[in-house]
Formats: sequence, structure tokens, C-alpha cells
Amino acid sequence: MKRILRRSTMILVVTMAFIGGLGYLAVELVMNAEDWVDQPYNAHIAGNGGLAQAGAIYDRGGEILAQTVDGERVYNENESVRKGLLHVVGDNSLNISTAAQSMYRSQLTGYNLIWGLNMPQSLRVPHDINLTVDANTCAAAYDVLNSYDKKGACVIYNYKTGEVICSVSTKAYDPQAPPEITEENESEYDGVYLDNVLSSSYAPGSIFKIVTTAAAIENIPDIYERTWECSGSKEIGGSDVTCVEAHGTVNLEQAMAHSCNIVFAELAVELGQDIMTKTADKIGINQSFDVDGVKTAKGEYDVSEANTNQLAWSGVGQYNDKVNPMQMAIICGAIANGGQSKNPTLIKDTSVLSVLGINSSGSGKELFNPDTAQKLDEIMRYTITDYYGDNLFGGLSVCAKTGTAEVGENKEPTAWMVGYSKDEDCPLAFACVVEESGFGFTYAGPVAEAAMIQAAKSLGAEAVQ
Repeated sequence: MKRILRRSTMILVVTMAFIGGLGYLAVELVMNAEDWVDQPYNAHIAGNGGLAQAGAIYDRGGEILAQTVDGERVYNENESVRKGLLHVVGDNSLNISTAAQSMYRSQLTGYNLIWGLNMPQSLRVPHDINLTVDANTCAAAYDVLNSYDKKGACVIYNYKTGEVICSVSTKAYDPQAPPEITEENESEYDGVYLDNVLSSSYAPGSIFKIVTTAAAIENIPDIYERTWECSGSKEIGGSDVTCVEAHGTVNLEQAMAHSCNIVFAELAVELGQDIMTKTADKIGINQSFDVDGVKTAKGEYDVSEANTNQLAWSGVGQYNDKVNPMQMAIICGAIANGGQSKNPTLIKDTSVLSVLGINSSGSGKELFNPDTAQKLDEIMRYTITDYYGDNLFGGLSVCAKTGTAEVGENKEPTAWMVGYSKDEDCPLAFACVVEESGFGFTYAGPVAEAAMIQAAKSLGAEAVQ
């Protein structure tokens, strides 16, 4: 009798476990079926990388970036558009995880829990996606970046609405004819699946002087009355901090315009580790920013173990400083926006994001107090009018800063240019970076200029020539 009872109890336990397992699988099917369909090992389900029945992807003006024709995925006819938007649109594979065709594949394919991917055509509704990017602007940025044959990135976004107008990452390949990456050619395509705009961080060089300037404005009462002497180098903390030239006597505006390392090294040491770190934290250097549910790469400002000379170099944007391109565009946009940041978005259809529970309409947060933002605006505007020349950017009123970051190991410096336009009909912030190239103005400058002029044209800005 006891044996029968034990067996009955065991059968009951097994049965309950079986029923519980079925229940769990049923819940998982209902809740996460789309995720399962989107996995790389299921890309064959609909053929052509899973996109045989997928909807089209459009840019902000209705230009087709990707569509399915007769069961084949076809990309824009312009090669520069295809390559320039590779990391935003994606290809047939799921290798570029942050691209639209990877993140929103179930929306594009019209996956349905009941029908799966086999819903009758007569019952299908459009599953197109409209992006905020401008195809021509991305092509313009790509053409300049590609001419260097270097890794890099260029991002432009509307700091009032959050819409990303340009997002280009190099190196890239043609999604219409993706390469077969082997051991023989893998060095040529190293990092090609990574979107540098969102997922890479770099030594900033002199663009970090924006952070040091913000700290000085808020913590040194007589900062505008001060002057400094630059003879080309100065011993700080037992070792020299060097400048590209002897700037003589300079005030804060002139120091930023002429990118004097001595001034910003001295400021970092005077401000100290705590204030420099607090300012970097508030501005968002040590954090990620959200772009349609994707977290950008974090920057880095950590001087907790720095000696005096290293602290000095950190204020110049060297030592172990790192920043992300999208992060820098957001920071520049916040300066233009009175200190308030705006969350960027690449998706024009809010319905697509709402299905995934993503809210991209938030205003972000205050990165600078309004007075600091105004002073930075004046200083960055002076940098253009006094040093670079106001004939750049096709007549737009631009505030900017370049950076030339030394990366060591006998490599060429990483070039940067970041900034924004003040024009009311062209509220655009930008960040451009070119790895191992040279001076920021020489390499990143032409990328920023070409992309900003085309972006302004796409917005119908009156000032641009």
C-alpha cells in the first residue's frame, strides 16, 4: 500500500512539473516569440536572411533605403547612401546588432503570434519603418570619411526635437554585396560590425577642454579677468606639459580658441580631482546615453589615481580620458539648448518604439546650468569667429571645438570636431571623429562641414550656401 502511495505521489509530482513546464513555455511563447524569431539561427525562416517579406525602410524625406522586391532585399541605388547608412539600416544578417533590420526585424517582417511569418498577403498590413536620417547628408559624410580610409564616425542631431539627421560609421561595406570575411581579410574588416557612433569611445584631446572650461566657469570667480602665459611648455607636477606653439599672454576665450594646453592643464590642477570629476559626472562623461533603447558607450574620466602631471593632462583631454561621438553631440546640443539635453532618436515612427516599450520623447536632463551654457556658447562661438573663420559651414552660425588626441604607440592622432549651429531653422549639434589621422581641423573638420551643410539643406535652412 505504501509503495502504491509513493508511486502515486511521484506520478503526481511529475505530472504537475510537466503541466507547470508547459505553462511556462506557453507564457514564454506569448511573451517572447518575436525575440525567438529574430535570433540569428532562425534567419532562414523567411529566406533572404529573414527579410523576404519585410517592409521598406525610408529616410526622413521618403527615400527608400531598403525594400524587398520579388523576395530579395534591395538597398538604395546610391552606393554612398548604402555604405553610409550600413550601421543604421543594417544588412540581411544580424551581425550589426544595433541596426534597424536587427532591432526591429519582427516589426519589418510582420511577425504574428497566430500566423508566425506566414500570414496571408491579403491580411497583411504595411510594416514599413521611417527613419529620421537624411540619406544625402549621410552620403556626404561617408564620402569624406571614406576618402581617408580610416575608422571614424559622424553624427548630427536636432537638439530641439532629438531627430538624428546623420549617423555614419566607418569602415563600412556594401549591404547589397556584403564581403565574405575570412582569416586572410579579417584585419581589413576589423570592427566593421560595430557602430562607432553609438558603441565606440575615443581619446578626446582638446574637445575635453569644454568640460574643463565648464568647471572653471562654475568654480573660479575671477576666471574672466585672468590671463596666462604660454611659452610652449611648462613643468607641472615634475614633468612638462607641452603646447603646439607659444601662445604668449592669453585670456580664457583666447586659450580655448587657440587650444592652449598650458592654460587648461593649470586649470585642472587648480580645480583639483574632486571638482573635475564632479563636473565630468554632471555633464555625463562617465555615463551612457539612451538612443531608442540602445545605450551608448560610456566615456571615461577617472583621475582617482592620477599624479599632478596626469591630472594636468586630463584637463587637456589626454591621460586616460575617453568620450563617445553620440555623447559629445548630446553635450554640445545641451550647450546650445541652454544646458538641457534632448534624447536622440533614429526612428520617426513612435508606434514602432511604443511596441517595444521605448519612449524616446524625453527631454533628457540638465547637463549645464543656464549661465554656464551661455558662457560656453560665447566661448565656442568666439573659437569659430576668431580662429577657424566664419566662412566655414556655408554661412551657418556655428560654435565648435576641435581636438587632436595623442594615442601613443607611434600612431597618428585621433581627430575630432564637435559643435552646433545657432540658426533657428537649423538647430543641429554634431560630433565627428577620424581615428589615427592627424589634426582635428584638417581631418574631422571637412567631414563636419560637408555633413552640416547638407543637413542644413535638408532642413531648408535659409543661411546655408
